[in-house]
Amino acid sequence: MEKDKILSLEKLARLQLDDDGRKKLVAEIEEVIEYFNVLKELDTNGIEPFSDTSGLKNVLRSDEVKPSLSRSDIISNAETENGMFAVPVSIEGEG
Repeated sequence: MEKDKILSLEKLARLQLDDDGRKKLVAEIEEVIEYFNVLKELDTNGIEPFSDTSGLKNVLRSDEVKPSLSRSDIISNAETENGMFAVPVSIEGEG
């Protein structure tokens, strides 16, 4: 795997790896890719796709229109700023 791709993944995942950590990451990613290559070789012609083997069915209720809280009731116990919820910054972005 190319070093620039690993550095890009490291940045996206907000990791700070040393050279040994990067080598381990490369080995693990290559192992996963190899496993997918093995799966690609399987003949799945004639096999029905499935996503659930439990046989359970999802039971949904009908939507019902019900009265909701007023805006003032919703924000009555919250810290607000200009009529909106005020929350601390949790993700710092670039720019």
